[in-house]
Amino acid sequence: MTRLPLSPALPGRLLAGRFLRAGALLAPLALLGGCGGGTPLTFDLAALPGQARAGGAARSIVVSEPVGLQPMEADRIIVREPGGSLSFLGGGQWADRLPRLIQTRVIQSLENTGRLRSVSRPGDKVPSDYQLVSEIREFDINSGTGEAVVDLSAKLIAEGSGRVVNARVFTARVPVPKVDPQSAAAGLDAALSQVLGDLVRWVNSGR
Repeated sequence: MTRLPLSPALPGRLLAGRFLRAGALLAPLALLGGCGGGTPLTFDLAALPGQARAGGAARSIVVSEPVGLQPMEADRIIVREPGGSLSFLGGGQWADRLPRLIQTRVIQSLENTGRLRSVSRPGDKVPSDYQLVSEIREFDINSGTGEAVVDLSAKLIAEGSGRVVNARVFTARVPVPKVDPQSAAAGLDAALSQVLGDLVRWVNSGR
């Protein structure tokens, strides 16, 4: 993977219902800071809807912010070229830094099941049985295959002992019709939804 410098992430808020059409522009990371043009469209990622059921693990879990390579730390939509180099997709951005946005949607998805005693962040200082730590291995549009790819590794760690209770890699691929901000955001949101579904079932299974 080509290592390129990053420009500061732009803060953004969700522009509901205003995903206007925009041409695809792959802005190399090295040139991003000097790009002009209009305000990029801002896209959100969705948590899984509530499907609360009686019973369950009755455990408390603290969800850490995922870690990832430097490009994943920003609020930009990433495109992976066939040769492995990474570019930012011009004209679109996430509603927050990607790790923080994914952390929030994981917490909300787990809460929405109603099967855990509590779900919190490390800074909340809520007593917990387990800590969920994760790494964003991929969260990008693969321009070679025309797919939105989400690859997230996760570990459940017992609080107190620090023992890794279980670990798993969650991956989803969703075809995208073209590489533009709307298609990329929709594809990545759909891929994350699949990953969140598998992750939530895994956490609630107690394994």
